[in-house]
Amino acid sequence: MRRHLPFLLLPTVLADTFDPLPLIDPLIGSTNGGNVFAGATRPYGLAKPVADVDGQNTGGFATDGSNVVGFSSIHDSGTGGNPSLGNFPLFPQVCANDEVNGCNFRIGDRATAYVADSVIAHPGYFAVDLVSGIHADMVASERAALFRFVFPEGENQHPLVLLDLTDLWQSRQNASINVDSESGRLKGNGTFLPSFGAGSYMMHFCVDFFGGAVYDSGVWVNNRGGTEPKDLYVTRGFNLFYLEAGGWVRFEGLANNTVTARVGISFISADQACHSAETEIPGPLDGDFDRLATEAEDAWREKLDPVSINPGGASKDLQSSFWSGLYRTMISPQNYTGENPKWDSGIPYFDSFYCIWDSFRVQHPILTIVDPKAQVQMVNSLLDMYQNEGWLPDCHMSFCNGWTQGGSNADVVLVDAYVKNLTGIDWELALKAIIQDAEVEPLEWAYHGRGGLQSWKDLLYIPYLDFDPVGFGTNSRSISRTLEYAYNDYCLSTLARGLGYEDLYDKYVTRSANWQNLWSDEQNSTIKGNDTGFTGFFQPKYQNGTWGFQDPIACSALADFCSLTTNPSETFEASIWQYQFLVPQSMSALIGLMGAEKRFVERLDFFHTSGLADISNEPVFSTVYLYHYAGRPGLSTKRLHTYIPSSFNTSNGGLPGNDDSGSMGGFVVFGMLGLFPIAGQDVYLISAPFFEEVNITSPLTGQTARIKAVGFDAAYENIYIQNVTVNGQPWTKSWIGHALFTEGWTLEVVLGNQESDWGTKVEDRPPSWGEAIVKL
Repeated sequence: MRRHLPFLLLPTVLADTFDPLPLIDPLIGSTNGGNVFAGATRPYGLAKPVADVDGQNTGGFATDGSNVVGFSSIHDSGTGGNPSLGNFPLFPQVCANDEVNGCNFRIGDRATAYVADSVIAHPGYFAVDLVSGIHADMVASERAALFRFVFPEGENQHPLVLLDLTDLWQSRQNASINVDSESGRLKGNGTFLPSFGAGSYMMHFCVDFFGGAVYDSGVWVNNRGGTEPKDLYVTRGFNLFYLEAGGWVRFEGLANNTVTARVGISFISADQACHSAETEIPGPLDGDFDRLATEAEDAWREKLDPVSINPGGASKDLQSSFWSGLYRTMISPQNYTGENPKWDSGIPYFDSFYCIWDSFRVQHPILTIVDPKAQVQMVNSLLDMYQNEGWLPDCHMSFCNGWTQGGSNADVVLVDAYVKNLTGIDWELALKAIIQDAEVEPLEWAYHGRGGLQSWKDLLYIPYLDFDPVGFGTNSRSISRTLEYAYNDYCLSTLARGLGYEDLYDKYVTRSANWQNLWSDEQNSTIKGNDTGFTGFFQPKYQNGTWGFQDPIACSALADFCSLTTNPSETFEASIWQYQFLVPQSMSALIGLMGAEKRFVERLDFFHTSGLADISNEPVFSTVYLYHYAGRPGLSTKRLHTYIPSSFNTSNGGLPGNDDSGSMGGFVVFGMLGLFPIAGQDVYLISAPFFEEVNITSPLTGQTARIKAVGFDAAYENIYIQNVTVNGQPWTKSWIGHALFTEGWTLEVVLGNQESDWGTKVEDRPPSWGEAIVKL
């Protein structure tokens, strides 16, 4: 079988220059529900070609042993729910008896297994062999993809490449295609549904073929193709039955049995798709393939360049987890500048915020450190959506609003950028946008804004079975929405005070305490009839102030999963046991409600050791580090080591759940840095790093932050911080601010194998607004 060794395996940098790319494995999370995009892409690139399979295909490709059904040029990464994008896949094959109708057109018929050990995934490059003997490899520019299909040698055959007017989800509503009989160019478009949201989007394509002459061409419907007509328009089909259809081209006189396909993608028009492809890939047979791969590698090196590590003996697998996690944080959101069909504000435009409920916690904070320019552009894109669509989104993909999962968490992203002093953002506009979330209920709050605001203002909580005639959404999640609205209001108060609006600060910081109104002091929790020994949990409450009931373990890993649509509950995708810890603005008050530090630590331990904690879901991330707030920061590091590398490792199934646009990657990166961000606050919790030294140079200031571990051992017996210095001076606080990065401080931690008294004093714990309910 013909194999192409990619040029990118050759040395591309000087021997004394560290290159992180060989340590990046895009296949981490390519099975076991990680749903990562494993194909070729540039940082935040629109074009994302990969092989699409009929198994775990949310990100297109999976190493689950399923079959390849196409090669498409645009994807999202790490998402849950329905597969996203994967529009207009190509599929190469040799027709039986050299007859068009000897080919397999329909998805189920053409599905072909791939050779497992043939898969090559590298930043900017992807390759795979099919058991049919066809080899495929691919690279990407910003808005176009380049595929090479190498067919097995054979006489009197005319290889065929088809285009399917579909997407991964088969959500197509209608589509059209034109086949140029002379050149074989395929042009057209289709209307599709977003995989997790409302509305629809239109996408356009332009495909050109190189390497041989056109033998014949035409269109196909279901399992038959013909040379006439050359144009086709298709809807979903009779009674919404999904009609499979597209176009095809056969070739003759192929050089080296290779067809090269250039695919332009556009949300504006097919002509723009052609223009992007012609401009970005003018010479598909004249070195563009290698050039695109090299440019992608260079782009990734540039993005990763601010970071360097001295592993100090840490394993190659841990280094690979670190660099691969950082890589995945820069796949999405995607830069769609010039491709917005709805408006053009003349500024960079990013989309595929899929979804902010996941990404606000760690992904956007890591970008704020290592790629603040892109983060500013993303924040401005969110404000651009507010100005042109009327609201900040909580989720957005394919120019459509995604479903809101909890609160209005774009608020947190904006305020996190503010407290970390990002510039080039209209903060007065940001304040206006967030106040609208807090004060004005949209008619349909299922995909932006907040529902139940009248109850929020009058009752100071979101009631169970709320009467809300003002707006409409899924009438559920009363507990998780109460907690998230409270933190959204806290973030709003932070921005208001920073801009000098003390009256607004007082109003919203007071509202940020509303979470306490759903705390039931008497509620206990049992598992299989056995009392857990803990009393006091959040519970739903009716409008009249009486308590409802939700079992605290419901929606946990010990019970049934609770989704937004199939079995909505009063907590979203997580249990009351999980949500009880999510009060980042007032942890001291929460600790008081739970019986002071000792009982809080015992409750955290039980949560993480009983099977209740689901590290595959982002709300658990912060709970790993909450020991800091109880004066036990060493236990945070100890807890982290129970998840890395057991749940986060370099295997193909090495993520515990959906990567969620790089959120899982961000968690790994921060954990190994020895820091954890409290998004919306200028707070990083300090823990023991996984490497001897990490350096991060701020792209804004040019200053280099240094995180050094004294007494580091790669066996991780010394994981407890004994003392800390910052710029050579003692630092007793268990947290630090963003100036570490912008001012280039040196953070030095001395490690040992036993807990110390560092960071244990009340005054050295992370900040917490409000008085503790029980005196600590």
